[in-house]
Amino acid sequence: MTDWVAPHIKSLPVYVPGKPIEEVEAEFGIPEAVKLASNENPLGPSPKALAALEKAMAQVHRYPDGGSVYLRRRLAEIHGVAAEQILVGNGSNEILDLIAKTFLRPGEEGIYAEQAFVVYPMSVQSLGAVKVSVPLKNFCHDLEAMADRITPKTRILFIANPNNPTGTSVGAREMERFLTRVPPHVLVVCDEAYFEYVERPDFPRSLEYLAQGHNLFVLRTFSKIYGLAGLRVGYMIGKQELVNYVNQVREPFNVNSLAQAAALGALDDREHVTRTREVNAKGKKFLYALFQELGLSFVPTEANFVLVRVDREEEIYEGLLREGVIVRPMIGWGLPGYLRVSIGLPSENERFAHALRKVWKEN
Repeated sequence: MTDWVAPHIKSLPVYVPGKPIEEVEAEFGIPEAVKLASNENPLGPSPKALAALEKAMAQVHRYPDGGSVYLRRRLAEIHGVAAEQILVGNGSNEILDLIAKTFLRPGEEGIYAEQAFVVYPMSVQSLGAVKVSVPLKNFCHDLEAMADRITPKTRILFIANPNNPTGTSVGAREMERFLTRVPPHVLVVCDEAYFEYVERPDFPRSLEYLAQGHNLFVLRTFSKIYGLAGLRVGYMIGKQELVNYVNQVREPFNVNSLAQAAALGALDDREHVTRTREVNAKGKKFLYALFQELGLSFVPTEANFVLVRVDREEEIYEGLLREGVIVRPMIGWGLPGYLRVSIGLPSENERFAHALRKVWKEN
């Protein structure tokens, strides 16, 4: 039966998630491990999201709102767009797959950065389309080089801004210059999963570019700053005509009722978002100081994680595991010698610092 499987599916890589806390605790006999590997919100979901979730549980015998109507209306109010310009998905991952299914055919091209979100090449390859990867420049998307790789066969170009796993972002002037080079037959997917953490003042105004007529999809998620990663809910904003086509591919009831309710509750909790930003900003400074103390180079971040060079990443990673601290080695992203460390609560950051000092000294 394996002969029935298309070659591009046979060679499709499987996404490997971060090591679960429970597995580390059981393997190393640690009573309480710390997970700093998946860029989750260490504060958890907002109280308003939890209250909405509890209220919605009484109706789980009903099918969810098939079009996420109320969530789309609320998002439309917030972003100043029409509700018809928004599509809600089972996390940004589903939306990326839907975009690929809608606009890519076998033999056509999807462009992405080499060290970026691993789902981009997976989505392209799963359709039998051609993957076109472009190296980063100074750990950041090289938009000029990406524009140079556009051909008549190019259909989608993915940009993670800020980028995962490097935490870097491109500025407004660079993005605007790039968009002038993108021909009408290419759709730009601007994945802004970490948008709410950005501190740089010249961050691109993606929704304005969309209003100006560019063929652009802007993706956002509730998995990061809103702390709803376990419920899987994300959304995209684009031209209504193009969104309608993606909606035709979307499966019915793709976003469960609990996720929709919690997302609506989270949107009304600005205090939680503000507190999360503050915790992240302080944690970022703490990690910078730690790495400087140990003489480790790192990449300044616009997200809620930091990429740090330790050279012997497998040894350091395993040593941290034995201390009950989970981070993410980056060799699978084409960044050997690097670890990605999510910014946690002050106590979690301290635990990581203590473990890293010990492991670094031993190695």
